[in-house]
Amino acid sequence: MTNAVYILGIHTTPVRRWPEKSFKELTREAYLGALADAGLESGRDIAGAWFGSVLMHYWGQAALRGNICFIPLVRDGLFPDRAPIVNVEGGCATGSLAIAGAAKEIRAGDADLTLAVGVEKLYDPADPGRILPHFDANDAFDPQEWQDHYAATGAAIGQPFAPAPGRTINMDTYAMQALLHMKRHGSTAEQIAAAAAKNHCNGAKNPRAQYRFAMTTDEVLADRMVSAPLTRAMCAPIGDGAGAALLCSERYLRAQPTAVRARAIRIAGLGLSGGKYREPEEPSLTRHAAEIAYARAGRTPRDIDLAEVHDATAFCELYQCEMMGFCGPGEGGDFVGAGETAIGGSLPVNTSGGLVSKGHPIAATGLSMAHELAIQLRGEAGGRQVPDAAIALQENGGGVIGLEEAVAAVLVYERAG
Repeated sequence: MTNAVYILGIHTTPVRRWPEKSFKELTREAYLGALADAGLESGRDIAGAWFGSVLMHYWGQAALRGNICFIPLVRDGLFPDRAPIVNVEGGCATGSLAIAGAAKEIRAGDADLTLAVGVEKLYDPADPGRILPHFDANDAFDPQEWQDHYAATGAAIGQPFAPAPGRTINMDTYAMQALLHMKRHGSTAEQIAAAAAKNHCNGAKNPRAQYRFAMTTDEVLADRMVSAPLTRAMCAPIGDGAGAALLCSERYLRAQPTAVRARAIRIAGLGLSGGKYREPEEPSLTRHAAEIAYARAGRTPRDIDLAEVHDATAFCELYQCEMMGFCGPGEGGDFVGAGETAIGGSLPVNTSGGLVSKGHPIAATGLSMAHELAIQLRGEAGGRQVPDAAIALQENGGGVIGLEEAVAAVLVYERAG
């Protein structure tokens, strides 16, 4: 990538149910945390912000979300007057798209310091289930098209597509993908459960994780069924959270103190891709995004020391290991089942606990992935530290089109110091 881009500072809140905290409060906490992590006393040099939130309309703010959330910060002199705020929305990939927008602004030479922010509140204490229909990221204009698509897929694998109340439609689409993989490649529910159990054990060591308890494979399998073969412990929970990252140019980085430069993380490669109604045997859009990211970084899957992948359900870890090139097509079940993605395995994945344990505050998720990889590359991950981690990969998908997401982002990070 030309015009090198660095993460100068990054911060995420713990993922929790925060009914007492407003969007503005969560935004402030993430932003000030990123400033502090970067060693900056103020944000006066920030050229602009890329702000993501997906479901803020549920709480009454339908437009200009970031602009509204930053009013107190501008008023208090913490964020520069007249700096533009660009609102970003890409489903569950929103946080990564905010990073991409901020990075591209620096790569273009239009800024030396930019901000990416993602904030989400998903827990409604008055009626926790009322928000679930708003998670539906399928085509609302032609719903029959995707319903027929899933019905045909279900008929092909002998498992009817049967959405039901009490869960998001996304869990049913992920279940169809898991069943298709099991039929075509022989992967098993036990292998999916092994991924979930590994991530719950990782999350137990992560103070920012929503679920901080270890689980065994048998306990994951015995949990309440959500949408077969996916049990509750295999599915990401609903939570609130925020994240922010300060991105800078190499010129700006060189002007910082030595201690700050030593903790900077280089965004070596960034790939984006769009979804379509793909055929079952076609690689996912995430493969395309990964190929772009690898090429721009001058890296291959063999160079990656650890990764955070989008496991809205634990099955996704199996599949995305294939799409990222960590193992061959159809080998994700065996790769995960053999412990290769555990800390201490050949390629640790989701050391944060993944979405199933760390939580999935939609617009903040991509930033939480970036935060985990940044502290790993800095050697600051404590009990879940991957030894000598130097190169990391992030995969984040959002929305649904058929058997894949609507948009995906893959980033390759390198330790700069």
